[in-house]
Amino acid sequence: MTATTDHLRPLLEKLTLEQKAALIQGADFWTTTPLPEIGLRALTLSDGPAGVRGPRWDEREPSLNMPSGSALAASWDVDLAYRYGAAAASEARRKGVDVVLGPTINLHRSPLGGRHFECLSEDPELTAELGAAYVRGLQENGVAATPKHYVANDSETDRFTVDVEVDDRALRELYLAPFERAVEAGAWSIMSAYNSVDGVTMTENELLEDPLNSEWGFDGVVVSDWTAVRSLDAIAAAQDLAMPGPAPAWADLVAAVRDGRVQESDIDRKVLRILLLAERVGALEGSDAIVPAPLDASAFAREAAIEGTVLLQNSGVLPLDPAALTRIAVIGHNAKDARTQGGGSATVLPESVVSPLDALCESFASADVRYEIGAVVQEGVAEFPLAAITNPVTGEPGLRVSFLAADGTELFTEDRRATALVWFGGDAPIGASRTIVLATRFTPTETGEIQLGFAGANPGRVFVDDKLVLDDVPVLEGTDLGAAFLNPPSLTAAVRVEAGRPVDIRAEFTRESRGGIDGALSVTLGIAPERTDPDLLIARAAEAARAAEVAVVVVGTNSAVESEGYDRVDLDLPGRQDDLVRAVAATGTPTIVVVNAGSPVVLPWASSVAAIVQGYFGGQEFGHAVADVLTGAAEPGGRLPTTWPATLADVPVSDVTPVEGRLYYDEGINIGYRAWLKNAAEPAFPFGHGLGYTQWSWDAAHRTGDTVEVTVTNTGARTGKQVVQVYAERTDSSVDRPVRWLVGFAVAQVAAGDTATVTIPVPARRLAHWTGEWVVEPGTYTLAVGSSVAELPLRVEWTQE
Repeated sequence: MTATTDHLRPLLEKLTLEQKAALIQGADFWTTTPLPEIGLRALTLSDGPAGVRGPRWDEREPSLNMPSGSALAASWDVDLAYRYGAAAASEARRKGVDVVLGPTINLHRSPLGGRHFECLSEDPELTAELGAAYVRGLQENGVAATPKHYVANDSETDRFTVDVEVDDRALRELYLAPFERAVEAGAWSIMSAYNSVDGVTMTENELLEDPLNSEWGFDGVVVSDWTAVRSLDAIAAAQDLAMPGPAPAWADLVAAVRDGRVQESDIDRKVLRILLLAERVGALEGSDAIVPAPLDASAFAREAAIEGTVLLQNSGVLPLDPAALTRIAVIGHNAKDARTQGGGSATVLPESVVSPLDALCESFASADVRYEIGAVVQEGVAEFPLAAITNPVTGEPGLRVSFLAADGTELFTEDRRATALVWFGGDAPIGASRTIVLATRFTPTETGEIQLGFAGANPGRVFVDDKLVLDDVPVLEGTDLGAAFLNPPSLTAAVRVEAGRPVDIRAEFTRESRGGIDGALSVTLGIAPERTDPDLLIARAAEAARAAEVAVVVVGTNSAVESEGYDRVDLDLPGRQDDLVRAVAATGTPTIVVVNAGSPVVLPWASSVAAIVQGYFGGQEFGHAVADVLTGAAEPGGRLPTTWPATLADVPVSDVTPVEGRLYYDEGINIGYRAWLKNAAEPAFPFGHGLGYTQWSWDAAHRTGDTVEVTVTNTGARTGKQVVQVYAERTDSSVDRPVRWLVGFAVAQVAAGDTATVTIPVPARRLAHWTGEWVVEPGTYTLAVGSSVAELPLRVEWTQE
């Protein structure tokens, strides 16, 4: 039900036109304009969705790094998604945040989508249920959710300008469906996207009014994606808040009202919605903020990572018995330097990260654990380890950052505890600075040649002991935020160092507006991977595997593969990782591969390894989750939320590249597993697939009213998790339909030998199709029940009058 704003009109009437115009656009990067005259403080917004960064991108204010969106969806657990939202609310309040920019509920239309890891699933029903639970978890703990990006922002190529051409049925049944469910869950805010849909940019699109407001009854605030508001035409549209602010596109808003180009009533509507949001989060005098439930952050992050870990295949080697093994090889760049999150605005800075190598050494404390990198995955420079650098001013671990005006005057300084730095809001005078200087003292632990350098969008010079070793200008590819700001190119120079001998390093960067957002800056000072012969690295790894009783190889992606700002070009693991796995498997040692990727990758060696575990971007407790699953301390809880192909050529829907500015969704309602079924193609692993460490019998399924009751028995020797999935089929339909489509699901946790019955709601709307309105075609539907879209042992007939 739409909440009334009548009680807020007296406050509206106290405001001048200038105050109202200021309120509907940000005061800066992350906050809205305060109006103390009416008891309104500033609202603080912050990026999630897999954690809450807060208004400053600063390692001195660390955040809980939860598993990314695809990992959450792999849990298929509505209760977990609710607690995930509640955890985000707890983090938000700890950081003074009122509005979390999440969840991301765009769909996995193509596995090449660069932000695939951040989104939940290829299926609208799974995405909708989990997204709605996330919204409730946040808001029942007093923090506004902002489901994003409304709508059809399902890939990153030319995302600022792309015009998505999609038919009404696909738009309604697929891409709008998760947003509709989020509104039903009571979302207090929604983010409008950069892209256009059918020729109109989303901040000016009629879809903001119909169906969002008029049909669904949304009473919240439509927040723009950052810089997405393009013109005053967004005022007449249902675009409520332009961020960041002040918004250049609305610079002459007051004059536009006075000369009749803009109606003040349109502004008033936006102001009332913002006041209602402020009241809901406790930012308006007389309203109280809800205190979130207490959170054991590390424990929850570990549990969520386990529940999203998918056991793709297992020959019987898993689970491992720590007491029975004496020699283990742990191999892979990502084993030591795991990716716990994807790149882009979703990035948070955790206090600590547990790597698979650390956790496996802990779990197998009595065994000889040998590590080899095997293949280099990291591209470009990585920041210095904190323990290896000293601030030359304070003597503490870290570095000194100085901001200089054009005449060399020092404007501001910061003492930082990292050398990968981002300024996106906060106190640093980025806009007023001409030069930014980073200074630290680095103490090497090994003698040899390092590749010293920086990653950034601005010209830089690097000095070692006051000697210039690097002076260069990065060459940017494209102008997107992702390339120029979130993942800039690296430049390096070879520098000889001696173990234990400190060297003074100074880097100077000349600030230029070369892509990205004015007033924002990112730079990393550090060391690129050594240039060791790749064949030698693989040979060392194979030698370690040959001498071990079991080999655990952790493969994965890097920030150049999965990030906001650009799409993927293929589904291959970067570097020589495929060759590495083949070489290790060829030793004959049982080989377990852990995949550390947020979205599908092709696994050409799958048939030659003993087990494959998909860990996604598992958050700061990723290593513990991997060790718990491999040893059987925990059940692998995940099921695939997206179909995994054997090759990119097999993927039915993969295109993310606009043609003359347009991206055509010609596949209509058939994306993901629907497209695979339509094409009768065989994926490597189907939607919903995932194994466990016990066995099951599927006993019975029957319909009771608008629900399906399913009975399963755990016939194995240990407690297990089963995800009961219900798909609808209609072979005699007069309407073009998918072969089958997900209509409901539930999680069953069952002790060994026990039987459980789960009740899954299947309202008639789940059977409906869009033809200008929602229509449920009369006749008989088959509800197929099982453990994946391809394993459906039970069937129920459902007749719709």
